[in-house]
Amino acid sequence: MIEECLAVEFDVTGDDCPLAAATELTDTEIECEPPQLRSDGNVLLRFTAPPDDDLAAALDDDDRIRYLHRSRGGERDIYRCLSKSPCVVHRLTDAGFMAETLTYRDGEERHTGAVVGNDVLQGVMSAAGDAVGVRLRRVYPVGPESPAAEGRWGLTSAQAEALQVAFRMGYFAVPKAATAAEVAAEVGISKSAFLERLRRGQAALFEQLFN
Repeated sequence: MIEECLAVEFDVTGDDCPLAAATELTDTEIECEPPQLRSDGNVLLRFTAPPDDDLAAALDDDDRIRYLHRSRGGERDIYRCLSKSPCVVHRLTDAGFMAETLTYRDGEERHTGAVVGNDVLQGVMSAAGDAVGVRLRRVYPVGPESPAAEGRWGLTSAQAEALQVAFRMGYFAVPKAATAAEVAAEVGISKSAFLERLRRGQAALFEQLFN
């Protein structure tokens, strides 16, 4: 049995992906769930973004996107579609990467997830490097206190990280010791993305506590 599991986060550039292209055109950030690869090679996508008609138009005009649906709601819209252009994340999955969140901004991507062991991590990096530019941003062991272990609370690793960093920086203190923008900068995401992760994480915790 392999005892080492690593939480990893890395940046990807040069991926020929419709979501990356749309963020480069519109200066909008997209938060995407792990894509679902169909047996015919097409991909089912579910992602969220701030309300932006230009983003919706850019996606709708992309010939690689089919069956685009947009649900308007509050601070972020929810999109569902089929993509005829599989992203590099599927190569990483084949190499052993367990994706949890994908963030797209300015034509680039940030992938967060986990791998089982350093040898698998090296294989994932090699698989990414063969197709696109990749830079390892963070890697740390999964342990009792790590974000990836928070699955028992219904959190994703990204939500757990946002909550932990916010707590460490004093975001929840009275008075606040850090603003949402400062915590977001520390995590390396936009303020809107941080606030969404915070709300989703808090909702998951409250459901466990009060249900």
